[in-house]
Amino acid sequence: MESADDDLDAPLSEEAVARVAALSSEQIDRIDRALLAGACENWRKVARIVGTVMGEQSPKLHGIPDAFYAQRIARLVERGLLQSQGDLRRMRHSEVRVPPGFGRVR
Repeated sequence: MESADDDLDAPLSEEAVARVAALSSEQIDRIDRALLAGACENWRKVARIVGTVMGEQSPKLHGIPDAFYAQRIARLVERGLLQSQGDLRRMRHSEVRVPPGFGRVR
C-alpha cells in the first residue's frame, strides 16, 4: 500500500539546487511571468503549466527541474497572484487559477 507521501514532488538534488542558485533575479522573474501567463481564470493543473513553461524555457534554462517551477507556483500562490486547490506539493494533484476579476496575466 502506498503512503500519502509517495507521490510528493521529488526534492531538488544538490546539483539542481546549485543550478537554481545560479539563476539571476531576472531569470526567476521571467519564469514567474511565464508561469502566470500559463494560468487563466479556469482551474489548470500545475503539472500542465510547469510542463508548458519548461518546454518554452528549456533551451535557455537547461537543467532546471520541474520541482523548481512547481515551487515558484507555490510562491505565486503565497503572494496572492494565483489561487490553488489540492496539495501544491503534488503538482499532478493540484490546480491553480488567476483570481476571478484579475483577468489573464501577461
